[in-house]
Amino acid sequence: MAESMLILRMCSIMLVLGFSEAKMEIITSKPDVLLGENAMLLCKAGGEGDISWQKDGEDAEDYQVEKVDETSSKLFIRNAKMEDAGQYKCFCEFDSGHRDDKLYTIFVYERPSFGETPAYHEFLEGQDGLITCMVTGKPAVEVNWERDHEKLHSEAGRIRRLKDNSLQINNITRKDHGTYTCEAKIKDRPIFEKLNISISVNVPPTAKIHEEVKIATAGPETNVSLSCLVEGVPQPNIIWTVPDSSDESRYKYNSDKSELIISSVVRSDHGEYICTAKNKISESSAMIMLDVSEHPVAVLSQEKMEVEPGQSLSVSCNVSGHPMPALQWVRKTNNDHLLTVDAGGGRVRMEDGYVLVIDNVTPSDGGLYSCMAISPAGNASTDFSLQTWPGKASQVSGTPGPTSVHFTLGASLVDGGSPITHFTLQWKTGRENNWQEKVIQSTDPLVITDLNPYTTYSVRFAPKTHLGQGGFSEELTVRTQGIPGEPDSPVLVASEGKVEGNMFSIPLMQLDNGDSPIIHYTVRYRLNKVDEDWREKDLPSNSTVINLHDLQYKSDYHMEVLAVNSYGSSSSAKLNFNVPQPVAKMNKGGMGKGAVACIVIVIFLVLLIAVDATCCYTNHCGMLMFLAVKLFGQKVPGMKTVEEGDGTSNG
Repeated sequence: MAESMLILRMCSIMLVLGFSEAKMEIITSKPDVLLGENAMLLCKAGGEGDISWQKDGEDAEDYQVEKVDETSSKLFIRNAKMEDAGQYKCFCEFDSGHRDDKLYTIFVYERPSFGETPAYHEFLEGQDGLITCMVTGKPAVEVNWERDHEKLHSEAGRIRRLKDNSLQINNITRKDHGTYTCEAKIKDRPIFEKLNISISVNVPPTAKIHEEVKIATAGPETNVSLSCLVEGVPQPNIIWTVPDSSDESRYKYNSDKSELIISSVVRSDHGEYICTAKNKISESSAMIMLDVSEHPVAVLSQEKMEVEPGQSLSVSCNVSGHPMPALQWVRKTNNDHLLTVDAGGGRVRMEDGYVLVIDNVTPSDGGLYSCMAISPAGNASTDFSLQTWPGKASQVSGTPGPTSVHFTLGASLVDGGSPITHFTLQWKTGRENNWQEKVIQSTDPLVITDLNPYTTYSVRFAPKTHLGQGGFSEELTVRTQGIPGEPDSPVLVASEGKVEGNMFSIPLMQLDNGDSPIIHYTVRYRLNKVDEDWREKDLPSNSTVINLHDLQYKSDYHMEVLAVNSYGSSSSAKLNFNVPQPVAKMNKGGMGKGAVACIVIVIFLVLLIAVDATCCYTNHCGMLMFLAVKLFGQKVPGMKTVEEGDGTSNG
């Protein structure tokens, strides 16, 4: 029993060892065999035994099988055909009596082919595009479309795949331009081919411009850029058509000729510039009008004239430019204002549209006149200088000092159009006939110096230029002031002077003491005769009246009064007066004024009666005749009444 169990255990071990040695495998270089190629299957039994082959359940042909050794066998597929595809099984009858097999499937395929499928298509933008993919291959081939490595799944809409695997793009745009990939794959196998198909979308050219009219002003520094925006596929070529009068040697283009640069623009560059964009589809043009204007220029017949006052002048101005500028004459004033010269009949006017005329030139006409050329292209001006004698100063005032007079101008001087270089200052006292004068620079203070204090002067001045001297200002009467610190002269009012007998008195007033109180007044007087000696006396500082005694009757006197303080004496206040012959006085016992009046009345009545009596008896008239008629009714012979008249009647 124990031996039987041992034998059974050994058999089991041997059986297990036999199964492990009988492990089988089929080895081949590739499971997928291309049609027409050769393939080999190697069967390794893993132990010795009898090996055989079957295909799809039937024994393989002997010429296909080749025994390698007791443990392996080969099966050859030569010039593979589609029917060679199938399941191949390797059987092994092991020497141990064990049987085993191994199954392996072989795929035979014909590689996908795209035949004469076009790899390039051109379409016109807006058309419907059809992209074909003609695929052959075995077994069944699946077709997929890709763009930019992404599959196209659209079955409807603008881009869709048709049943014959073609790709249709409706209303194609330039965005559809690019590479499309047609992938042909053997169904359920990792066998595929791809064909890249290029799609080009052609677009007719368009030429556009930003400005239909380009405005430029001719000049050496002026450069004009004409731009043409061009689109189209393929990229259009650009051709420029320019005016015949333009000089193309001054042209520059950018790389694609979409920009034309004209340097140093001149008037002859004016005209139409046509940009034409052309590709194989069509051509398109756009036109730019270059409007070249010329900056206006003004030219004078003469730029400066020196004219004496009272004369006349004329200056012509010619202007040019494009468009033709308008001409205008203006007067430039000192404060930079412009006064337009009208084309009227005035003394200063413009004639014939370009000639400046000034009649009877005055100092105020001097200065700058500008001829202005005005146009849309800009403005230009040229100045004409009129120079004449300076004018007489007006609104002049004078401020006196102790020894000087300072002129102040209330209005600007009229220089006549050229700078004032000098001033002629003149002065004289009331007793002088001739003027004293001094010429100073125009930059010097307008001051007359070296005058005497407390003196009345007539002063004036005149401006002077390189052409000549203008008129003198109106005479000013000024009185110089006293020396600083000294008192002003006393004030004597002649109308307040009184003569009583041989005595003369007059009030004394002091307006300004100076910088120190009055110490005393010095009064001196004499007969107003040649070589008469002065009589002099001092009065206290508080004196208000001057009294002179013991004067000669029927005599003219001259008196001078000076005020004195610690700084000095003032100028003298002068006065002339007369002491008349005294009138004899009546005695107290004589007739009074009433008696004299009565005597005069009596004398008057006597004379009146005498005259009336003479009239009565001589000419039958007068008061006595009137009374006689009224009282006595007596009619004097020869007398005619009013009622009787002269015998005439108005009737």
